Amino acid sequence: MIKENISWNIILASKSPRRQNLLKELGFEFEIKTKEIEEIYPPELQKEEVAVFLSELKASAFKQDLQKNDLVLTSDTIVCLADEIIGKPTDRSDAIKMLGKLSGNKHEVITAVTLLSKEKQHTFYDVTEVDFKDLSSEEIEYYIDKYEPFDKAGSYGIQEWIGYIGIEKINGSYFNVMGLPVKRVYDEILVF
Repeated sequence: MIKENISWNIILASKSPRRQNLLKELGFEFEIKTKEIEEIYPPELQKEEVAVFLSELKASAFKQDLQKNDLVLTSDTIVCLADEIIGKPTDRSDAIKMLGKLSGNKHEVITAVTLLSKEKQHTFYDVTEVDFKDLSSEEIEYYIDKYEPFDKAGSYGIQEWIGYIGIEKINGSYFNVMGLPVKRVYDEILVF
């Protein structure tokens, strides 16, 4: 049913195996193309604006390459504790520090998605609230040493061990925390 309704040549501009798998599970056929982008944003942006800015920045790298039926999908996920944006860790000690900050607190995960064709561009975002229990330093170090979450905003993957033992509740899309708000992506592609 999906394939008959979609005439786009969908291009996922992401190296993330999680995003690739989520889009595949939606039933869309797509190819993967990535470009190296320096993820720098203006400091005055609000948290939602940061995710939108970075997603659109990634999409802009493809504008000149698009063919008539191409539809590029880019996204960016950020983790926010109050108004502080917590990015990807630089190393083990940074990851330990990040998870220490998130421990016992509620934070937001914001994923922005940009759909870009030759004719138009549309960006949207989704927000999920995540409540972590108080994590022990042993739990944090075990997780970081075993799972090495250095490519993940906030130093964690909800679908991994830390999500099983550390997350008390979420308000919003679970898949948004993984990096793609799949229901919204599905709906938006169908009407794009």
